[in-house]
Amino acid sequence: MPTISVDKAALFQELGRDYTTEEFDELCFEFGIELDEDTTNSDRPIVDGKQEPPQLKIEIPANRYDLLCFEGIALMLNIFLGQKPLPEYNLTQPAQMERIIVKEDTTKIRPYVAGAILRNIKFDQARYASFIALQDKLHQNLARQRTLVSIGTHDLDTVKGPFTYEALPPKDIKFVPLNQTQEMDGEELMNFYEKHQQLGKYLHIIRDSPVYPVIYDSDRTVCSLPPIINGDHSKINLNTTNVLIEITALDKTKLDIVNKMMVTMFSQYTLEPFTIEPVQIVSEHNGETRVTPDISPRIAQAEVSYINQCCGLSLSPAEICTLLTKMAFRAKPSTTVSDIINVEIPPTRADVLHQCDIMEDVAIAYGFNSLPRAFPNISGTVAQPLPINKLSDIVRVETAMAGWSEVLPLILCSHDENFGWLNRKDDGNTAVKLANPKTLEFQVVRTSLLPGLLKTIRENKHHSVPMKIFEVSDVAFKDLSLERKSRNERHFAAAFYGKTSGFEIVHGLLDRIMAMLKTNFLVEGETPTGDSYYIKELDDPTYFPGHAASIHVCIGGKDQVIGSFGILHPTVLEKYELKYPVSTLELNVEAFM
Repeated sequence: MPTISVDKAALFQELGRDYTTEEFDELCFEFGIELDEDTTNSDRPIVDGKQEPPQLKIEIPANRYDLLCFEGIALMLNIFLGQKPLPEYNLTQPAQMERIIVKEDTTKIRPYVAGAILRNIKFDQARYASFIALQDKLHQNLARQRTLVSIGTHDLDTVKGPFTYEALPPKDIKFVPLNQTQEMDGEELMNFYEKHQQLGKYLHIIRDSPVYPVIYDSDRTVCSLPPIINGDHSKINLNTTNVLIEITALDKTKLDIVNKMMVTMFSQYTLEPFTIEPVQIVSEHNGETRVTPDISPRIAQAEVSYINQCCGLSLSPAEICTLLTKMAFRAKPSTTVSDIINVEIPPTRADVLHQCDIMEDVAIAYGFNSLPRAFPNISGTVAQPLPINKLSDIVRVETAMAGWSEVLPLILCSHDENFGWLNRKDDGNTAVKLANPKTLEFQVVRTSLLPGLLKTIRENKHHSVPMKIFEVSDVAFKDLSLERKSRNERHFAAAFYGKTSGFEIVHGLLDRIMAMLKTNFLVEGETPTGDSYYIKELDDPTYFPGHAASIHVCIGGKDQVIGSFGILHPTVLEKYELKYPVSTLELNVEAFM
């Protein structure tokens, strides 16, 4: 979790009273943060010939981006203590809204951009330092070292709109970087900052790209080269009164969060507190136009019964709404449903995604130490495995006793391994895909155990054949009917790799597993008595034609297909670089529950 250092005297002045270390520690606990250290009695560093004033080092939950600066901590603690009203964030309606025009080439490197203006803001040394520190904290945490999001701040009075966001070859970008006097092009800048202690670690983000992102004003003055450095021409200082904030990103969600955090935290220092001037984003290549930031509250609902059940309380809707006010929410009981409260989630609370988050804030406002303590109202329990895990262990042991070796591949694989290499088509509604995979090897959550088994054989080809391996583990499928939009399914799979096909061996393993599960083989034409199974020839491009079968079970009078087995098609073997035949078996274990 990030740790924020704030000036002790300044924070206590903002809170309206002095606290002892113990009192402030207790206040932090009540609010859901933690006092890590009070440096009052510690050896403090010397800054500009003076000893640094006492600091409070406060540990902030990783999801509370609104507490990453002095302004956020002071405001939220004051609201929690009932000493300040909830802020009303407003967007002004300027006669001529500033624009950032986005060029098509930016899609090649850093496609998203947003902006905002803090008009008539008043800085002093502490506010200015906090403004810079918040950018740094957001860059380190939410923005993942500027790889996903980067922030640029400019003195609006030194530049002129409309601004353009472009992507150009490095040699075509020339400007004087921040705090420098010599003009450089993109390539020279990379070489100049290569060994820079702070900026050197960010160069890799764009260095190898044929184009670099750049923001110009209407006079073609470079404002910034994101995510590396701003131009010296538009740098802000203590005398800056109008600040242009421009943010570029690879992730649109994080882009919006960062924009909201910057403007909500420091708009309290504008001439009209909590007033923000928006910026219009115009994309030339697709005609899209939007206004940023969007500071309108999100509307959510929470169930009174759910909150009371989780907290062990019997609060009325009105009492819950009062507690939520302490956590900076506006809430009202529903006029139509007695068990529902309507909650306005402020732009500062990007972490609130579900009613469980609202419930947590109710518990914090009520006081964790004040919640009733009781033993769970259940009878004695015995530690034992879940039924599906117990069944999996039975299958695992029986297969191992039959001479097969268990393997444990990764649950993530590439899209090709899961579909194309098995001669299967992706209908778009089957696999759970990663939104931002770091490597091509981990693009989807597997829907079959076969890729893992085949990759295991591929990486162990130097071992003697035959190889007999198996796995009992989960696969995942999209399921839009569920809240989490996906579901796990426990599968069993085995693969035989040798100089002969081994079809009869995997068939024998299937018969052994079914016998162990007390599932009788059903001959065609027979009437099933009890649990039984039968097989049918299968036409599946994964397998060699005429050498595959589907597995059908009749359990509880219900007939269903639970898997398949057969000899893999030569094209599948070629993709996995296997020179001998492979026979595989895969079935759904949950069908026997």
